[in-house]
Amino acid sequence: MNNILQSVNSPSDLRKLSESEISQLAEEIRHYLVDTVSRTGGHLAPNLGVVELTIAIHLALDCPRDKIVWDVGHQSYVHKLLTGRREAFGTLRQQGGMSGFPKPSESKYDSFATGHSSTSISAALGMALARDKARQDHTVLAVIGDGALGGGMAFEALNHAGHAKTDLIVILNDNEMSISRSVGALAGVLGSARTHPSRRRFRSGFHRFVMGIPIIGKAIRAAGHRLKKSVKSFVLPGMVFEELGFTCLGPIDGHNVRVVRRAIEDAKRARGPVLIHAITRKGKGYAPAEQNPAKFHGTGPFVVETGIQVSGGQSTFTSYFSEFMMRAGREDDRIVAITAAMAEGTGLRSFAEAFPDRFYDVGIAEQHAVTFAAGLASAGLRPVVAIYSTFLQRAYDQIVHDVALQGLPVVFAVDRAGIVGEDGATHQGVLDLGYLRQIPGMTVMAPKDGAELCNMFKLALEHDGPSAIRYPKAAGSGIDGGRSTSRIHLGKAEVLRDGTDCTIFAVGPMAGRALEASRILSTRGVSCAVVNPRFVKPIDVHTLRHYAETTRTIITCEDSCLAGGFGSAVLESMLEAGLSDVHVVRLGVPDDFVGQGIRDVVLSDLGLDAKGIVDAVLRVASVNGSKSSSGGGLYVSTS
Repeated sequence: MNNILQSVNSPSDLRKLSESEISQLAEEIRHYLVDTVSRTGGHLAPNLGVVELTIAIHLALDCPRDKIVWDVGHQSYVHKLLTGRREAFGTLRQQGGMSGFPKPSESKYDSFATGHSSTSISAALGMALARDKARQDHTVLAVIGDGALGGGMAFEALNHAGHAKTDLIVILNDNEMSISRSVGALAGVLGSARTHPSRRRFRSGFHRFVMGIPIIGKAIRAAGHRLKKSVKSFVLPGMVFEELGFTCLGPIDGHNVRVVRRAIEDAKRARGPVLIHAITRKGKGYAPAEQNPAKFHGTGPFVVETGIQVSGGQSTFTSYFSEFMMRAGREDDRIVAITAAMAEGTGLRSFAEAFPDRFYDVGIAEQHAVTFAAGLASAGLRPVVAIYSTFLQRAYDQIVHDVALQGLPVVFAVDRAGIVGEDGATHQGVLDLGYLRQIPGMTVMAPKDGAELCNMFKLALEHDGPSAIRYPKAAGSGIDGGRSTSRIHLGKAEVLRDGTDCTIFAVGPMAGRALEASRILSTRGVSCAVVNPRFVKPIDVHTLRHYAETTRTIITCEDSCLAGGFGSAVLESMLEAGLSDVHVVRLGVPDDFVGQGIRDVVLSDLGLDAKGIVDAVLRVASVNGSKSSSGGGLYVSTS
């Protein structure tokens, strides 16, 4: 059997293939995806579901002249394989390798960078209107999943596109899934169309039949548009897209290349915005992914024959959170859990099964999730909102306006905080400390390990105000050198190791790295104290003052942005406390977007491992040794 995939180096090569060769190509792509992702990890199930869809798009369009915008972009692997990146595919999501998402700097075929959901139609509409202004005639096409379509931004874009009436194609990739199974009324509407794919054909035939009856047709024409619309709604309920101004094609079989290609070509000939409803199966062609598409939405390395993921076997911060929520749910029936289409990823699946009447998956709608939680809290419940750090950014105004302004006791479980790793810049959770600590009345915590995480959530649920607990995608095992505690007191730090020469204030999981650095420094004659702040807001000013006055050197260490982060909070607190003659060094993420790579490797490159901390302390010691004891002032250095 010839290897068809090896002969495809650009979309134009697809047009040289016969229909049977196209089918073989689809099979080869699936084998290639499974083989590669089993080694690199990545988004497998979404890509297995769009193989034929992607081939058909590139057969119908002339890219890169024509533009494709992939919503979220986790389903763009097939697109990358067909656009000259096959040889680099083995570097997928590796440091310095190929991104797991569309990236214009990587290829001229990637027209727009994506990583978060529900953005594609907005971006594509902007491209289409810019095309019109330039008097160009290329096609702009957005591919959006049914889960992402439930996001409010997507509906805002649909509304605008219907009003603008420009030529735009939107393919709705309907597989009943986002990461978890799609929820909400829209999912029900799509499900109705999905289970009855002949409805559109029936509607057209029925409409012609009714209008052809002399008396009835005449009456309908006389009644005008309003009655025609009623007939249409009777024949196919939920024609929301046509009501928004779109011409709708489908549902069609998204795994039939010929049918999808023909639909796109029909859409290109139409005037105004067109929506193509394509039915696909997430995980298609690989049995473990078909049976458990949520598990294989984003996966680490796995064994191809069994689908069993390769894992270190350590309990993660997320698993500690999951176990805590189960215990807390049994003890207090006021506790409710909310997530935005991330029940598995946030560890809330067990809670959902144990307490189905107290679990709410609102779909990909982070803004709604937060304000919904505020409504629950205002009525006396204790909502816990579990959302990844990078996605919680999308609900900033709701945190401020709907939660904090009213002082409501909403608890934010900020998962995937800090350096996330292989998903790259769009998913690094390095902004949350900056955007949360500036909110009045907000309590912000960061646990050093899983046990401390549980104690922090216990405190948060007892606290009469908003609070956020941020934790990484990492093992949550305990660190030695710390004292176990059954209770955490609001605003009180934990001293992990005393010292006389300098003090490291290490946020959350950075504490373990700081302890290791302290032990190395002790062998070099440097006595280094280590403090686990626990609270980024409020800061334990008493402990900060003590070590600033005794060691005269403070190093802050955080896996978040230096701009507005914990180090900034320390500097502000010291100035307000009137502390002087103190050397302060801030270690953290610089003012730039952080690329992809294994979490530990990225942290090391940023100087946020034990070696980087040791080097920073020794540089400070060198500077201090060369300074005159006179002069005073607050010495500030950043690394």
